[in-house]
Amino acid sequence: MKKIINLRRLRNERRISQEKLCAELQRRGCDIGRTTYEKYESGELNIRVSVLIELKKIYGCAYDDFFAGLDTKEE
Repeated sequence: MKKIINLRRLRNERRISQEKLCAELQRRGCDIGRTTYEKYESGELNIRVSVLIELKKIYGCAYDDFFAGLDTKEE
């Protein structure tokens, strides 16, 4: 499974730790812990749509930012 590096990149660009991001997601009604979020970033788990919607609001980005480069074939 290809890593979802865009999740990590977006978080790092905003200088938010996984812990703070998860706390904000929980405040917004997404029951998610840091370990689960880490698995989203590493590609071990597929991200839930509800989490993606809240991340879009937190980051103020387009949905395309999450998926940029993911439709290319790996060599």
